[in-house]
Amino acid sequence: MNFSPLLIELMQLLLLLAAAPVFAGWVKMLKCWMQGRRSPGLFQPYRDILKLFSKDVVLAENASWIFRFTPYLVFGATLLAGGIIPILSVDLPLSATADVIALVAIFAIARFFTALAGMDIGTAFGGMGSSREMMIASLAEPAMLMAVFTMSLASKSTSLSHIAQAISQSDIHMALRPSLAFAFLAFVMIAIAETGRIPVDNPATHLELTMIHEAMILEYSGRHLALIEWAGMMKLFLFMSLGAAAFFPWGIAGAGNMAAIPVALIYLTIKFALAGVVLVLIETGLAKMRLFRVTEFLGAAFLLATLGMLAHFILE
Repeated sequence: MNFSPLLIELMQLLLLLAAAPVFAGWVKMLKCWMQGRRSPGLFQPYRDILKLFSKDVVLAENASWIFRFTPYLVFGATLLAGGIIPILSVDLPLSATADVIALVAIFAIARFFTALAGMDIGTAFGGMGSSREMMIASLAEPAMLMAVFTMSLASKSTSLSHIAQAISQSDIHMALRPSLAFAFLAFVMIAIAETGRIPVDNPATHLELTMIHEAMILEYSGRHLALIEWAGMMKLFLFMSLGAAAFFPWGIAGAGNMAAIPVALIYLTIKFALAGVVLVLIETGLAKMRLFRVTEFLGAAFLLATLGMLAHFILE
């Protein structure tokens, strides 16, 4: 029996757990430098998570099992998504059983339970954040599926491993297809909305008039808040990994090639360093949108993804 795929899967999950806070710290450092502020350390997210784990959990008297269970479900669902996306190698056991459509569904389940937990306590802020999150989800998920279908048409598969292999092993003409260009622009806009970054949401704000994701988790504390914050960092890491695997898959190790894992790590480091720079340029160059503008933003993402699908049938 060949245990190398299982070993690669385990290595990838450990990398996700360890590197997600580092990438969040890298983005925060770059953002502080761009704004002329003194930055925290690269490993400050680790300290924040450990500090939250050391604190006691404070629960409201009317908190149900949904509120208690949601942090563990969100963390587990995000970790499961990390086993589907080819971060280091395409030789993943979970990628054969779950495709990119299942990946969208896993993220949707985590969002659904987070919204339920936000409404569970009955506070005004939790209900407001949950309703806003569901409004964004109702627009972001169709756009995400449309971008996914465009990628699948180009590679003739919905498996992320097959998509990565098809693009990495093809000539330059496939990588420069108009359909993939439209799908990539749509994906960037969707990733910003899904991870709660500026201009859609501000992860650093606690202003009740503007916060979306923070409003849903406002009642969490202790280890529950640590798990949700850690899952949020992993989600940002996974969306960057998904973009790298689907549109820039060069450097990902092939099936059964354990020797290429160190090279894949070097490529991954370079990709994430550049992705952090691009993300910070977007966040510092744009202001947060008013809430009614978010629908126009995500509508444009859906339109770009639709144009990508049409470009595949008309131009390719």
